[in-house]
Amino acid sequence: MTEPIPWPVDRLVAQLGRWSVSRGPLYLLLAERLRQLIDSGQLPPRAALPPDRVLAERLAVGRTTVVAAYDRLRQEHKLERHQGRGTWVAPAVLSGPRPGAVPLANPMFVNYLEPVEGVIPLACTAPHGPPPELARAYRRAVDRLPGPDSGDIGYHPTGHPALRSALAERYTLRGVPTTPEQILVTTGGQQALALLTRLFVGPGDTVLVQGPTYPGALELFRDAAAVLEPVPGDDVAAWTRALATRPRLAYLNPTNHNPTGTTMSALTRRRLVEVAAAQGVPLIDDEVLAGLSFDGEQPGGLAAHGPAITVGSFSKVVWGGLRTGWVRASESDIAQLARIKAIHDLGSAALEQLAAVELMPVLDDVSRRRGAELLRRHDHLCAELTGSLPQWDFRPADGGQCLWVRLPRGDASGFAQVALRYGVAVLPGTALDASGGSTDRLRIPFTAPPEEISDAVGRLAEAWDAYRRVGGPAPASLHAIVV
Repeated sequence: MTEPIPWPVDRLVAQLGRWSVSRGPLYLLLAERLRQLIDSGQLPPRAALPPDRVLAERLAVGRTTVVAAYDRLRQEHKLERHQGRGTWVAPAVLSGPRPGAVPLANPMFVNYLEPVEGVIPLACTAPHGPPPELARAYRRAVDRLPGPDSGDIGYHPTGHPALRSALAERYTLRGVPTTPEQILVTTGGQQALALLTRLFVGPGDTVLVQGPTYPGALELFRDAAAVLEPVPGDDVAAWTRALATRPRLAYLNPTNHNPTGTTMSALTRRRLVEVAAAQGVPLIDDEVLAGLSFDGEQPGGLAAHGPAITVGSFSKVVWGGLRTGWVRASESDIAQLARIKAIHDLGSAALEQLAAVELMPVLDDVSRRRGAELLRRHDHLCAELTGSLPQWDFRPADGGQCLWVRLPRGDASGFAQVALRYGVAVLPGTALDASGGSTDRLRIPFTAPPEEISDAVGRLAEAWDAYRRVGGPAPASLHAIVV
């Protein structure tokens, strides 16, 4: 008989996502989510599930909840359980997974981007609504659409020429001379990172990342079967040693860093670019959050100091629904990236690109206004946390969209499950840490309106009180408290 395949508890917890958000007994909700994972093939046959007690600790539920969920699925022939041997997904002939199912590489996005009624979404950092300039830009963009006899077929695999030129001019004015041929327009910053990963990273390649960092990038690198090596954010000596090993790629988010809200100094940026160039290591500078500085200034990117690949997007400064991003790189890299992109979508939507062109003259104004509003909401969140949860520790951000909060004790993944039952979705630190650390951390954004922030912190305080009263992870009585 084939031996069961060990299935890491961290991976299972990520796949479970918001399993407890619906109404009903927790063991039924857990069983239903496990059933979905099995039927979709995301939990393959012979996957060995964590022991009852271990999973209960990570989900902050009583052990009886996990036991009851496992037993229910055993009765349905979805799981097999044997005393002393553990619990695993039944063979396909018994459990009947959907033929051809493909496991999700990024369960975080599936579980946290879609809103759920009654749950305050603090797991996703994004502007709450577009600025008025966007609607005006779209109206003007419609007037720029080509006529029926123009010969314009609407496909621009590298991006609409007008937007490529506008972005190149913007970089040149910032002191980074750029031609339109050095710009590739993408469907958001996430696609930009996906294309770069496809171009540079293969199975077993080492990728340097900041510890912690943007989880969407980590998911892409993992999906490419890369070996992730986290490096402390602005530790020049550590980065110098890591770059000396000549990894395949280095990914940084040096301005208004997600999740810490810090900004790397110009001296550190220059040194990292110099070392990477000397070692022949491509650097990715994720500038998606660069326009959200509280002081209204935007520091020069890594490309201002030497060879670097820049990723940008309108999603954080303008609106997540404007799915337009870009890559600035050498002409040869852009040509290769364009070929990869053309395979997938033939080019991004023309109307959105034309709207982006119309936004460019007022983008700095939108950015400064967004930054000023985020500062007010940041200060409001800091005050609410200090008043309602004084035991929680955090450093005020310099910019960006979130605070990196340390819990005084316990496990952030377990607490996130409790918070979900109180109507707040928060992202635990392990989702942002390639080392699997930051288990005591939460990422809490301040993008919501002040009244929603107050409501969310109030619910977090109630959840923390319940979590704390029963002594942290895996209390036997927690099920009765939070159902």
